[in-house]
Amino acid sequence: MTQSITQSITKPRTKVASRASKPRAARATGNSEIGSKIGVSAALHRPVAAGKPADWTFLNLPNEASIKLPSRGMVSVEGTFNGIAFQATLEPDGQGGHWLKVDRKLREAAGAEAGDVASLEIAPVAPGQEPEPTVPADLGEALAAASAKARAVWADITPVARRDWIQWIESAKREETRLKRIESGCDMLAKGKRRPCCFDRSGMYDKSITCPVAEET
Repeated sequence: MTQSITQSITKPRTKVASRASKPRAARATGNSEIGSKIGVSAALHRPVAAGKPADWTFLNLPNEASIKLPSRGMVSVEGTFNGIAFQATLEPDGQGGHWLKVDRKLREAAGAEAGDVASLEIAPVAPGQEPEPTVPADLGEALAAASAKARAVWADITPVARRDWIQWIESAKREETRLKRIESGCDMLAKGKRRPCCFDRSGMYDKSITCPVAEET
């Protein structure tokens, strides 16, 4: 198995229910330059969990910060979180904006708790610095069992392209659809296809992507 299949960054494994707020109108893509810092102040929330309370928190980027980003879909950024250096990939919220998962390690290093207002300075990463996405276990197993050609194409594509495949798979609303996409994805990779096509990376139109629901405090 190649290193690209096992490398990871912070990313929530399970989607949670959509917020009831009114969707934002579609917005123009921002013009933030690489290295240009965007200041953000946002409250940390703990997501609603069906069982054991989640050990991670999240925040929603304010509209005025999100609109400066280069894409309505996923955007990898680097910067500081309460003064602590970090790198992560912002997730689309399906309404034209973005949200950020803050894992326990980063939250504790920053001295923050759910309910606190965090201070961030972020900028899109340079193209050559794009981090590797987390590969879900079921996709990793399927790739391990796939043809040598499929594995070779997966290893050869960019981290952004691998992220697109993962997002396409994880945006499936039903488990059977997810499994079918994993199977189809491995087949397409084996045929040399380098990216999935014809899916809404922002979630604004097909409503397949949402951000977590915050616990009431």
